[in-house]
Amino acid sequence: LPVSAAPRALRRPGATARMEEEEEDEDSGGRRAAGSPAASARFVRCLYAVGFLDLFGVSMVVPLMNLHIKSLGASHTVAGIIGSLYGVMQLFSSTFVGCWSDIVGRRYSLLACILLSALGYFLLGTSTTVFLFAISRVPVGIFKHTLSISKALLSDLVTERDRPLVMGRFNAASSVGFILGPVVGGYLAEFEGGFYQTSFICASIFLLNGGLVWMLPWSEENTGNREHYQDKGTNSFSAKSSANDLHLKSATSRAVTDSSFFQSPWIQVATVLNKIKGIACSNLWDIFLVRFLMSVAILLYYSNFTLALEERFGVKPLFAGYLMSYSSALGVLAGCLLGPIARLYGHNTYRLLLHSSTFTCVLILLYASALSIWMVLLSSTFLAFSTTIGRTCIIDLELTMGGNEASGTLLGVGQSVTSVGRIIAPLLSGITQEFSPCGPPSLAVGLALVAIVIMNVNKQKYCSHGSVKLKNQ
Repeated sequence: LPVSAAPRALRRPGATARMEEEEEDEDSGGRRAAGSPAASARFVRCLYAVGFLDLFGVSMVVPLMNLHIKSLGASHTVAGIIGSLYGVMQLFSSTFVGCWSDIVGRRYSLLACILLSALGYFLLGTSTTVFLFAISRVPVGIFKHTLSISKALLSDLVTERDRPLVMGRFNAASSVGFILGPVVGGYLAEFEGGFYQTSFICASIFLLNGGLVWMLPWSEENTGNREHYQDKGTNSFSAKSSANDLHLKSATSRAVTDSSFFQSPWIQVATVLNKIKGIACSNLWDIFLVRFLMSVAILLYYSNFTLALEERFGVKPLFAGYLMSYSSALGVLAGCLLGPIARLYGHNTYRLLLHSSTFTCVLILLYASALSIWMVLLSSTFLAFSTTIGRTCIIDLELTMGGNEASGTLLGVGQSVTSVGRIIAPLLSGITQEFSPCGPPSLAVGLALVAIVIMNVNKQKYCSHGSVKLKNQ
């Protein structure tokens, strides 16, 4: 008999799992790519490129936007309102878009966000009035969540143990784009009509990103083949140790299916609301509170950085710019070193987050009490490492405690929490700066201490991995 027609009981035991897996793939219309470890490694590397291109394109345009809207005749108040509206749209849309990616799959949601963001930047390149400028920010404000969906996809592809390593490298690749983008955008802005050219180039970069996402080997993700990511000098994935593990992770991964994207919009909306309700009813408030407090603390540190250095030490803004670029470069290095640091901590995300947050608190205190510019340089050097590590660890802790089954929703809610911090931090900074240039970092120290206390109080829950699941799971 042909092998496919042979009874299951007569098949060789070593081949049974593989045969069943191939049958399931044929039934679903999927086809596994040959050499899955290599294909999975290419998938992850392509996602690094997606993150790099995303922030490279955005950082080309964002520093020039205030100058452009003022050249259109807008007042400072109107420019501020448009900027705030973008933040508000990000605040409310991130949770819904992240949850939507859990329902329809990463492929279609990521493509939709990239293409609609490209549309927004294309409209920005045609904005000759303030009204058109405001309209161009709408699709970007609602759908510019490509990085969050990419992180959710990385969470789907790699194991919980290797997630901080992969997230750290993804953040490092994105940060490189953020460092190079303003340089290219500033150069193009020197030419006549430079802003419009820069916006069109940014839209083209997003279209290139969409093509890259479309050509990814999605058959690996479709079959739920989440391989083990191993840090052995090369990006490689090892096969599953058993058919049971493969079947379990196949059942829990967000496999992209054609039918899910074309479901009734009302069904998708109902499912999104149900998932958000699960988040609201879950016992994850303390994790999001820690993220909120640490986000506001770091934003307070950077909020008046240039002005405070000028008032306290007489430093010119150019030096402050160099210092912030230096910190960004160190942040890239910290992302690359996150794997060895995680192994040093035995992949204990909670302990690494607690120590990095404590270190961040001490460094901000050092900056607030600095008597010379050298102490500021010292604190900025190590703060670049602690904040990068802490930002990656809090995301990993959210996914560990909330469960991978709703990674898009969790990342979306976390992004909304950070957006609230971006809205509140400038207000707090302005109020505290009325009293002293050291007011914002001093308040940041207090908020970071509260976050550290919350983490210590909930230590037992954090250490019991995955004990707090969403109620609808």
